[in-house]
Amino acid sequence: MKKLSKNDRQHQLTIKLQENPFLSDGDLSGIFNVSIQTIRLDRLEQNIPELRERIRDVATQHHDEVKALPLDEVIGEIIELQLDKVAISLLEIKDEHVFHRNKIARGHFLFAQANSLCVALLDDELALTASSEVKFIKPVRLGDRVVTKALLKEKRNKRALIEVTSMVQQQLVFKGKFVMYYFGEGDES
Repeated sequence: MKKLSKNDRQHQLTIKLQENPFLSDGDLSGIFNVSIQTIRLDRLEQNIPELRERIRDVATQHHDEVKALPLDEVIGEIIELQLDKVAISLLEIKDEHVFHRNKIARGHFLFAQANSLCVALLDDELALTASSEVKFIKPVRLGDRVVTKALLKEKRNKRALIEVTSMVQQQLVFKGKFVMYYFGEGDES
């Protein structure tokens, strides 16, 4: 992006963060071709909170109660939950998630984020994975923020079909279909 005037940049910054509240100051400095400090000053002048606070705001706006497992057992931070509809979580890839020689995330963390989100999505006291079909599309690296979305497609006969996609900076890195067994009263589709 070419250099913008301060007013234009701040206006575009507001639009970008409305479209994607999970962009970091580093992401924004790259988009606008300015320093991270400039982005921080722009955010302050526009009363835009930092990334962590934006994530918390999104999470508190769209959140049902997880029923099928304790919240601290979900891998990643749930930022949206509409039981039996859709769930979204965010996982920041840290040192403990990567292979130390190449700083690429270990696949089982991406799978665990997706799988635990599927369990959390269901409006039942018990949900277990019956089967899954997953595909790792692109490597995820140290420092990446993985936004995973689980969407309930069908729920009947004690089985739920859930489609999952994981994105890093709007690029697909993981996808899967999970069949979950649940123990509950309702069998709505």
